[in-house]
Amino acid sequence: MVYLSKKSVSGESRFWAFIAYLFGIVGFVIVLLLKKKDAYAFYHAKQSVVLCLSWFVVYMAGLFIPFIGWFIIWPLGNLAMFVLWILGVFNALTGKQKKLPLIGQFGEKINL
Repeated sequence: MVYLSKKSVSGESRFWAFIAYLFGIVGFVIVLLLKKKDAYAFYHAKQSVVLCLSWFVVYMAGLFIPFIGWFIIWPLGNLAMFVLWILGVFNALTGKQKKLPLIGQFGEKINL
């Protein structure tokens, strides 16, 4: 976990990190194509793509598991994913290179 001050992370890097969270997998591809050498933006793009994939897993579990999925997994999972998204956006905009709780370690394992 690395904490960077706002002064050490450029506004442009924070902008691209925000774009990654805002557009999910599409944002990841945009950052991958345009800003792969920007370590800060690419770190958050990897966190964002893991978040999107996790959200998809929650969606599928909620869709296909009768009753428990519909009434417990789907609403609580969506709430958890939304909270993680807010946390990721906050970290991206404030210059913090911090992994997301529960799922962030998977983003750190992405090597492209």
